[in-house]
Amino acid sequence: MVEAGDGVSGAEREVVDLCRELIAIDTSNYGDHSGPGERAAAEYVAAKLDEVGIEPTIYESHPGRSSVVARVPGEDPGRAPLLLHGHLDVVPADAADWTHDPFGGEIADGCVWGRGAIDMKDMDAMILAVLRRRMREGRRPPRDIVLAFLADEEAGGTWGARWLVDQHPGLFADCSEAISEVGGFSVTVAENRRLYLVETAEKGIAWMRLKARGTAGHGSMTNDDNAVTELADAVARLGRHRFPVQLTTTVRTFMEEVCAEFGIEFDENDVESTVARLGSVSSMIGATLRHTVNPTVLDAGYKANVIPGTATADVDGRFLPGLEDEYFAEIDRLLGPGVDREFIHHLPSVETGFGGGIATAMSESLLAEDPEAKAVPYCLSGGTDAKSFQSLGIRNYGFAPLRLPADLNFSGMFHGVDERVPVDGLQFGVRVLDRFISMS
Repeated sequence: MVEAGDGVSGAEREVVDLCRELIAIDTSNYGDHSGPGERAAAEYVAAKLDEVGIEPTIYESHPGRSSVVARVPGEDPGRAPLLLHGHLDVVPADAADWTHDPFGGEIADGCVWGRGAIDMKDMDAMILAVLRRRMREGRRPPRDIVLAFLADEEAGGTWGARWLVDQHPGLFADCSEAISEVGGFSVTVAENRRLYLVETAEKGIAWMRLKARGTAGHGSMTNDDNAVTELADAVARLGRHRFPVQLTTTVRTFMEEVCAEFGIEFDENDVESTVARLGSVSSMIGATLRHTVNPTVLDAGYKANVIPGTATADVDGRFLPGLEDEYFAEIDRLLGPGVDREFIHHLPSVETGFGGGIATAMSESLLAEDPEAKAVPYCLSGGTDAKSFQSLGIRNYGFAPLRLPADLNFSGMFHGVDERVPVDGLQFGVRVLDRFISMS
């Protein structure tokens, strides 16, 4: 535990406790409104804001599915506000698989452990700690800041960001930029050199249900119109298909920056070998080089000797920014005429440029705390609530700053076991985020 008098600020001490207390509120999202704690977490956040004079409002899209929104006045009300958002829900965790209680918020080995430690109660805690300190010290931000602590991100944001954007767009409509999760974290490329990956793009999401129809009948008979066979062939084609490498603007910029850091020539014909040198984040970056589709669920029949009339499968598709139409054309070609598809969940891709004042603020705030830092844009293979806020014309960035140990498998902890965040990483994040707000 960080103690008073150890040379760190009050916000740096407080962020650790805030993160631990948020983790201790079980906000597991099972995707069916049965999660136990989103309302409790929203009330916790609202109380912390209210304590320092920030007036919060809790919005409930469905009983228990609660989000918190507040606005902090800035020095220049004529400027477009900055949106800081984080989600309060987490994916479920089985305590039997963990070294420490996933909802204990324990400190061990210099880290805060628990579900949500990096996804994303760490950033929620950093936002709270920074804004609470600024309010206590009477330091207004340069422009208005809109705060949003959201429900349901882990199931696509239907009952959180998407609901708020649809039902209360005026809360955010005047915001020009937003920052949130899965960006601003360090990747060590040399002993004294770190890249900080700022998310400026996200692949689109297409969770699809496939259905094949055939002729039902007795399992002992010859049947050339078997729905299971038709579906199985289509699923196998999808699962074995490998889309070609296609470099989007963000990915190309990222690769050029990485090659410059490693002192190697950027070879478009050998991109994957360069990505492999990035260690634990290579799998996350590698998935942004191409479209993907992965079969995840199969369902057909009810008895071994009955040929069913229908068979279904679910697949997880992710498409590159700007290339959605060609993606679905290839999916339909692979499925063939005997299989139909429908969306379970369909969210757009996201991409914005890394330039201007906000990029300068990110770079300079990182450099002030880490002289060996270099901010570079990257594309996220997954998705965040940025997909909802993009529909209001807001430019979205992943910037939850963390300086990480070189050997920490950061990307592997997202939705994994033994999720944890270094204490000194949280404190680094507070310092960087405070500077960033002052510069933006």
